Order: sequence, then structure tokens, then C-alpha cells
Amino acid sequence: MRRIDEKLAKITSGQYSPRDFIITFAKDADLLRGCSATGPDADGRGRPLSAYRADVKRVIESDLADIVLTSLGTAEALADDGAYIRSNATPAVRLSDPTESWRVRGGAYAALPGLPFRSSRIDAVKPVATLGLYGMTFYNDPARDQATLTAYTEFRDIANRVGIRHFLQITDPRVAVETGDADPAAYCNDMLARMLAGIPRREKPMFVETEYHGPAAMEELANWDPARLVVGITSCVDGTTRDCLERVAQAEKHGARLSGFSRDGFGSEDPVLMLAAMRRVVLDGMGSFEAVRAYHDDLKAAGLRPSRALQDDVELTSPLLKAHAAKAA
Repeated sequence: MRRIDEKLAKITSGQYSPRDFIITFAKDADLLRGCSATGPDADGRGRPLSAYRADVKRVIESDLADIVLTSLGTAEALADDGAYIRSNATPAVRLSDPTESWRVRGGAYAALPGLPFRSSRIDAVKPVATLGLYGMTFYNDPARDQATLTAYTEFRDIANRVGIRHFLQITDPRVAVETGDADPAAYCNDMLARMLAGIPRREKPMFVETEYHGPAAMEELANWDPARLVVGITSCVDGTTRDCLERVAQAEKHGARLSGFSRDGFGSEDPVLMLAAMRRVVLDGMGSFEAVRAYHDDLKAAGLRPSRALQDDVELTSPLLKAHAAKAA
């Protein structure tokens, strides 16, 4: 059993402790952004793909991530290098890249409702990984949501035959979605639970990541079917380092048992040091304010210049997080 299986077994049996919290590190932006995924070098030129993949190797070697999610191309390159031979991390491949996830320069896809799509054939994934991410978004539109769910049904049928396990990532739409008098978080929770109710056990996702909508929405999902449904949060996408760490702390307190982390989604200075900071707030119970200070100390020790001054990086800028942090104080 890999570490991920041991942790999931403890979570679903009701024996969870903070040591069992799962972190997925996502480095799959080459599938979403193309050449711009690697970021600029010191001279402002685009870095080569080899440098991008070297970042992934550092995370694998750190042993701070339980799952490392990449594109199929990067997974093949890592397998060729034997990157996982001495690692407890589980390799995973992005198994769907719907159109709203395309972030190419000049592209308008992210501003439009998405359509389901898969670049990678599932049978091609099996030689390098037996776990993958399937992502979807609900739009409260019958035609679009029916197409999304039909594509997911077809995916599950193939994945079950090939022998690929998956986890789900449910992301909020980036376009306005009307839910009437209902909270959009309630709509998302209901759509997820409704969908899972019709899926047989052998096809169910190992766990589900959703965006963090606050304590009530998180607790509703976490308490829905705890013996079979493990839930957590997607990666932080904006805000300060304090926002990112406070989000993890609040979600874990209210039932999240895992968190994604994407350096593409949240511009941390160093992924390994950021993963260590996330572990501090969950495993050690360190407050998010203190964890940011410790993170800046780590950056200084590593000779890295922070992108924000400490006094700015310890601020909570998210109204949702600020409101619930104030209640807890």
C-alpha cells in the first residue's frame, strides 16, 4: 500500500488525525497553458520544459506531497528518470482538460462556459500512473451539465476497464451562474451528492476536491457520507500566503481531509517551502499568522526573495476567511 491508501483507510474508518491529512501537488500547467506554463527565467525568457520538470522532482524528493499530479507527458518523463522509485508519493495524471481550463496566451476559453474534453487516452496513462484527476464544472444549464455528466459516465466506464483510479475536482464556474434564492455553495453540494448517488462503488472517486465555500458548506459535505466520501479543497488561487494557509486551516477544522496545491494557481516563491508551511498549520496546529512568518524565515534561509513584504503577506484579504477567522478568535 502506498501512503495515500493508508491515509484514506484511516479517514474512512473514523480514525483520522492531522497526520493523515492529504496534500496533492499539481504541476500540470503544461497541459493547460502550453509554453507559458514554465514561467520566465532571470532574463525574462521562457524557461525550458526540463526546468519545469525539475521543480516537480524537488517536490517528489521532499516527501511533503502525498500525490503529485502532472500531465501525461511529464509523468512519462518522470517515469523514465525513475523519479518515484524511492518515493512514498503517488504519481497521478490529469485525465480531463475541459475547455474552461485552457489558459493559452490570447485564448478566451476561461471567460466562457466550458465543454468536456480529454487530451490523454486512459490506456496510455496506465504504464506510468494508476491514479488520475477528473475535473468538471456545473453551470446550472441542462445542455452543458448533461454533456459534462455524459462525458464523466463514459470516462468511468473506460477507467474501470483499464484499471485507473481517479479523484474528482469540482471547480466553480468563472462565469455568472444563476441559482435563484439558493446559495451557490448549496447548489454545488447538491449537484455533487446527486451525481455520486447514481455511481456504483467500483466507479466512485477516491476523494473529491471542491472550492472552499466556508464552514457550513464544508461540514455539510464532510458529514454527508463520511465512510465513503472523503472531501477536501482545491488549491488556493489568489490572495496572500496568509489567505492560502488560513484557508487550509479553516477547511481542515470543518471536515476537509485533503487540499490541493498548485504553484500555477498560487504564485508561491518555492513549492517545497510552501508545502512545509501547509503541513505546519495542519499537523502542528500552527496559526496561519505564525506560519507565514515561519515561511518567510525559510525563504530567507534559502536565499529567496519574497514577492511580498512580510507585513503585507500576513494580511487576510479574503472577506470569507476574515469573517470566519474573526468568529473563531
